[in-house]
Amino acid sequence: MVNLSKPITFVSSLWVSCSRPKLHARIRLFCFPYAGAGSSLFYTWSNLLVPEIELYLVHLPGRDGRIREAPYRQLCPLIEQLTEDLIPYLDKPFAFFGHSMGSLISFEVARQLRRRNGPQPIHLFVSGRQPPHGSSTTPNMHHLPEKEFLETAQRYYGALPEIILQDSELVSLFASMMRADVTMVETHEYEPEVPLDCGITAYGGLHDLSVTEDNLIEWREQTTAGFNLKMFPGEHFFIQSARAALIQDINNRMIELLKQYDPEGTG
Repeated sequence: MVNLSKPITFVSSLWVSCSRPKLHARIRLFCFPYAGAGSSLFYTWSNLLVPEIELYLVHLPGRDGRIREAPYRQLCPLIEQLTEDLIPYLDKPFAFFGHSMGSLISFEVARQLRRRNGPQPIHLFVSGRQPPHGSSTTPNMHHLPEKEFLETAQRYYGALPEIILQDSELVSLFASMMRADVTMVETHEYEPEVPLDCGITAYGGLHDLSVTEDNLIEWREQTTAGFNLKMFPGEHFFIQSARAALIQDINNRMIELLKQYDPEGTG
């Protein structure tokens, strides 16, 4: 039950923040960013999430308020530190959402929590990425010279916004951050473990050149619970072009999960 005597306050740490706490929230949704981006892109999602869902943003080094920090180039050290810092915020039911690189990070955090006998998400939403055990449909690019690196990123992901392309300094900054992220993802060696106990929903764009519907279906091998797949109109960044429809689907699935997890609505 929510303790109404305690004021609802802004939550912020180096790794996680909740700028819009919700009085009657029953579940937390942690959002993990894609390569070359910060979690500020999820900030407006809170307006579209139902009151029962409280939005938490995961902040990685090298972007947003941590722009002066060096980004990670190896995934395992990031997962260990991030998991440690997330644990204090996992004291009520929670789910993870990640897009592209964020899908891989959220998946590995869930597995790291399990290794530590920590709390587990009640659901994992993965978006725009093949499962870690699957084969990539895109070439490795972290080793390419900057021009080829950016061209490849643009071809498969449409990664560079027009405002960045118009400023050479921004292009260089973006390329440096994205190369670190891509290096982290492309050099990660997946270690097989038993599937997760939580259900998984996979999302994809119908015209995404980097991941296909067949790639996304393979996520079902990573769960012993339910699996769902939903495709949206758009390319790799359908999470922007189809944002309202995507968040509505998340709302619907989370409310159904809450009915199973907490049918009395006691929080």
